[in-house]
Amino acid sequence: MPFVPSILLVEDNPDDYEATVRSLRENRCMNPIRWCKNGRDALDLLGHERPDEARPAELPAIILLDLNLPGIDGRDVLQAVKSDPHLRRIPVVILTTSSDERDIDRCYEIGASTYVQKPVSFAGLTAAIRTLRDYWFGLAILPGTGEWP
Repeated sequence: MPFVPSILLVEDNPDDYEATVRSLRENRCMNPIRWCKNGRDALDLLGHERPDEARPAELPAIILLDLNLPGIDGRDVLQAVKSDPHLRRIPVVILTTSSDERDIDRCYEIGASTYVQKPVSFAGLTAAIRTLRDYWFGLAILPGTGEWP
């Protein structure tokens, strides 16, 4: 059975989580999805600031990250991921409602791979997810993942 890399979805809103997962499935993206509802849980799952022997054996192939999270927000998660030598290669796609130029500029300065404003409609979200899937899972070669199914 071929290795299928996981997607980490960091999203505090259960409705947005469900819509994103449904959009991924409708676009035939069958990668396992790991869900974290806040920044602390995401950094813990990724093993941020743990010694090497305590880090997870398998990291996600890509992170879909909301910015407006309780506690440690998405901007801080992005900063932590991109400053951690064990995590910085993971592409981080910002998927958020914010269209604030300051957020966009800061995320790219920190190292975001892509910044996508969440579409309001489910049809718009599904189209956006299709484009992300086609690029990240069809065209791009992601680090440490081998071949895509």
